[in-house]
Amino acid sequence: MGQIRVTKCPIEGLYVIEPAVHGDERGYFMETYNQRDMEEAGLTMNFVQDNQSLSTKGVLRGLHFQKQYPQGKLVRVVRGRVFDVAVDLRSGSDTYGQWYGVELSEDNKKQFYISQGFAHGFLVLSDIAEFCYKCTDFYRPGDEGGLAWNDPEIGIGWPDVTGTYLGTPSSQGYVLADGTPLNISGKDQKWAGLKDTFHF
Repeated sequence: MGQIRVTKCPIEGLYVIEPAVHGDERGYFMETYNQRDMEEAGLTMNFVQDNQSLSTKGVLRGLHFQKQYPQGKLVRVVRGRVFDVAVDLRSGSDTYGQWYGVELSEDNKKQFYISQGFAHGFLVLSDIAEFCYKCTDFYRPGDEGGLAWNDPEIGIGWPDVTGTYLGTPSSQGYVLADGTPLNISGKDQKWAGLKDTFHF
């Protein structure tokens, strides 16, 4: 391997990617993507779109996927800190319905590759977070799907989040440890749980 280290996660199709960071008193340099290193790790995806978002503390985005045109995503944080999560929606998978999460931050510079067939979302833990990701297919508004972020059947362990599940994906009553309320879009508060959602 070269400048990028790829580690398989416990759920097949998920990978944590760590670049080699070269720093001195002037700052640092790193390769954030290297096709050769990815291919040596068995990852031969082709990216067609790059996206970037900015969110404030307590924002929870997800859990999202595309149904007929599923996307693989390589995600990272360039400012701040988030907890990033993928949920396996592949019906033939031994880990269907299971989740895996990793903290991504400007300090640890980790990246998370989420193959096609997963729902994806993240929670912002810092005051501000800038989130970047590469996609293997284009965004198609009419193809969107989603999964309830707090479905007890999945049981995602969102860090620092407290609240009582009221049978819906509403953010009402949920806060971070410092009292910051969860900030979830209206659309993301209407998704169904695992048993009633789309699967690949």
